[in-house]
Amino acid sequence: MPTTVFVYEFTEGNRDMADLLGGKGANLAEMTRIGLPVPPGFTVTTEACRAFMTTGTEPTGLTEEILRHLRALEESLERQLGQPDDPLLLSVRSGARFSMPGMMETILDIGLNDDSVRGLAKSSGNERFAWDSYRRLVHMFGSTVLGVDSALFENVMADARKARGAPDDLHLDAGDLARLVEDYKNLIHRETGKDFPQLPAEQLRQAVLAVFASWNGERARLYRRREHIPDDLGTAVNVQAMVFGNLGSDSGSGVAFTRDPATGSPGVYGDYLPNAQGEDVVAGIRNTIPLDRLQDLDPASYAELRAHLATLEEHYRDLCDVEFTIERGTLWMLQTRIGKRTAQAAFTIAAQLVDEGLIDESEWLARVTGDGLARLMFPRFDLTDAERPLARGIPASPGAAVGAAVFDSAEAVRRAGAGEHVVLVRQETTPDDLPGMIAADAVLTSRGGKTSHAAVVARGMGKVCVCGAEALTVDAAARCFTAGDGVVREGTVLSVDGTDGTVRLGAVPLVDSEIMRYFETGERRGHLVGSVARVMERADGVRRLGVRANADTPEDAARARRFGAEGIGLCRTEHMFLGDRRHLVEEMVLARTATDRDRALGALLPLQRADFVGILRAMDGLPVTIRLLDPPLHEFLPDRTELAVHMAAAEAHGDPPGSRDIQLLDAVNRMHERNPMLGLRGVRLGLVTPGLVAMQVRAVAEAVVERKRAGGDPRAEIMVPLVGTVEELRLVREEVARVLAQVSETSGIGVTCPVGTMIELPRAALTAGRIAQEAAFFSFGTNDLTQTTWGFSRDDVEAAFFSAYLDKGVFTVSPFETIDGEGVGRLVRFAVGEGRAARPGLKIGVCGEHGGDPESVHFFHAAGLDYVSCSPFRVPVARLEAGRAALEESRFTAP
Repeated sequence: MPTTVFVYEFTEGNRDMADLLGGKGANLAEMTRIGLPVPPGFTVTTEACRAFMTTGTEPTGLTEEILRHLRALEESLERQLGQPDDPLLLSVRSGARFSMPGMMETILDIGLNDDSVRGLAKSSGNERFAWDSYRRLVHMFGSTVLGVDSALFENVMADARKARGAPDDLHLDAGDLARLVEDYKNLIHRETGKDFPQLPAEQLRQAVLAVFASWNGERARLYRRREHIPDDLGTAVNVQAMVFGNLGSDSGSGVAFTRDPATGSPGVYGDYLPNAQGEDVVAGIRNTIPLDRLQDLDPASYAELRAHLATLEEHYRDLCDVEFTIERGTLWMLQTRIGKRTAQAAFTIAAQLVDEGLIDESEWLARVTGDGLARLMFPRFDLTDAERPLARGIPASPGAAVGAAVFDSAEAVRRAGAGEHVVLVRQETTPDDLPGMIAADAVLTSRGGKTSHAAVVARGMGKVCVCGAEALTVDAAARCFTAGDGVVREGTVLSVDGTDGTVRLGAVPLVDSEIMRYFETGERRGHLVGSVARVMERADGVRRLGVRANADTPEDAARARRFGAEGIGLCRTEHMFLGDRRHLVEEMVLARTATDRDRALGALLPLQRADFVGILRAMDGLPVTIRLLDPPLHEFLPDRTELAVHMAAAEAHGDPPGSRDIQLLDAVNRMHERNPMLGLRGVRLGLVTPGLVAMQVRAVAEAVVERKRAGGDPRAEIMVPLVGTVEELRLVREEVARVLAQVSETSGIGVTCPVGTMIELPRAALTAGRIAQEAAFFSFGTNDLTQTTWGFSRDDVEAAFFSAYLDKGVFTVSPFETIDGEGVGRLVRFAVGEGRAARPGLKIGVCGEHGGDPESVHFFHAAGLDYVSCSPFRVPVARLEAGRAALEESRFTAP
């Protein structure tokens, strides 16, 4: 039986091995393969991590394999790990299949100990650098591997700076740092009862296992849930020879992007920090300088970096995110990956790459998403009468957000959980701030740049973010910040503009975005709008799925058509019974005789007809699927408790309730149900309420007649809700046919309306073959189908326990947001197959909220549906994702 290989040299891999080597390891191997200057090293595979997670112990033979590769690395560099003279030092970094910036652990300077630190000082000629590197190792190792609270190390550092009168760690000399190392080691012993390990090989072994363990750390799990990354992938570990950016003014570290990750503008963007290690740049501990300043500081390294960035972008055919270090004038490439970007940048960059001939239009469509398009449709600030900005920073992730200022992650989570919009304000964020970043509408920091932790994570999540607002002095302990002479305390409302980097007091009004204006008017202005318009044309050209809208008013129908809807997949008639018309429903419910009931229905008829005329006019020539009344009638009556309290209060004041109130309370009590969503509603209501179906069908038919007389092309369809058995549908169809025949005869104009049904009960899905014999079409009502399949009452369970289920991993996403492919989806596929077997060519759509969810659109395409229907504002998203789904299918089925 072959032995599992757990370790690969950088020279043995390539970018196609990301599943095994993780994204970082695969890309380090790829950069090595194409000849870029990469410090040598090796990768411990994700298989090793999965073995560790399964058993909780180090995989058999792993240490020996690591040491074998370590010896090879030592031989190639002619130095040994931690040797007393000119020691080889190592970095140990995580690297999962999918980028998880800052969510797992990194340990730098492995190999330093009480002896080798002096050898490093001698070989580098820089004693301060050596002790600075050692104190970094002890801090990282103590917090990451040994579990000491990082804040305790920071407190010790603060005490050292205070004793020295130093504003930051750069003003501590070698002696100060040497004492700091001893204080750190004493802290570790006090907190753990263990000494900091002096054996370099043992440091390496423990560091690798700590990175494995960090895969299941709290922040890593939270990030994976947010990004829908599977929990069973594991992380690789990259072990690499250290290069040092903190050796003096001719050294430094930086992060570079081959294009602007916020806007997509061409050119090189990034941050550089002289005399610093890479972790200092990402952490935002010191404010960086723009990357183009490197051209003045080190022209040769800047020119070499520009050349390498061009090579990488052409090689990967995409925006690349690069980490690099300059060690005494020598450039080293430490990492590359496909860069996270905003929605604006995604659409812009993809269009640029098409125009540059690097990708084709199919690849362009694959690189943009419906979620990104939805973000571009969000409103922006109307600055017409806005006050001057309170502060300006770096626009790290665009968009407009308004919320109350909060100064820690826990408060952001608490307030957001109570329904409040918040802005998380920090000096700089750390991975521990992830829960607050998820909860907040925007992130604002006083330090850091476009490549800081806050910027990278916010861009990945589509959150508004402004970094490096240096005019702000943030005091998290006092829960406030100062800006000039003013103090802004927690709870103060801020408006954060991630597009131009400004922060204003108060709530600035919002206006439509340029993308929303494009969908409303068709007007193409600007590069971004042009990019979106072109990719939408591509999506419409390849998609198979039709896209309709859920619309109940002529205004919504007209907007949906402007947004590209190809009809209405769900017109809810119950919305036409609300407002001023509610009293007519009350009259129908309170009717004592057939004459009284017919009078109430007769009053509703012209109102419904007028509604249908307006909707059919807006959708002239396109199908309009009109659902008969679905909710229980008591929803149109006064609230039971409020009515009883009103009557009791009136009686207490000597004003006996009137007969109508008494009748209403009697009706409400009579119609009260313990579980109304499974009670008298939908088709059941139509079958037991005389005249209700006939009135609605007559209103539809007469609206069709009116539109035809006006020269229109009305295409009304009648949909029966909550059918559980074919007999229910057959009875309603007979009633529909009778009314349509009457209207045709009376008007002299033939009226034909296809009659179909919603599939929203498991029994309907399981008997779809029989139901299809009576149905002209199916439309899946996935909201109710999800409720009845899971046994959930949506209004109750989402607040009661969904958050706990998401935290525990029972769900990765709410089944009401994205279709449950294993359960509800299986019923959908079964019903599609059974329905079309009984009635070939049966038209099938979906009209639940899932119709506008990007991931669900892909499922419905694969399941063979003909169309999806969603809210008007989600129509462009569904169009785009339907095109992407068709493209995805063609890639899998291509020979």
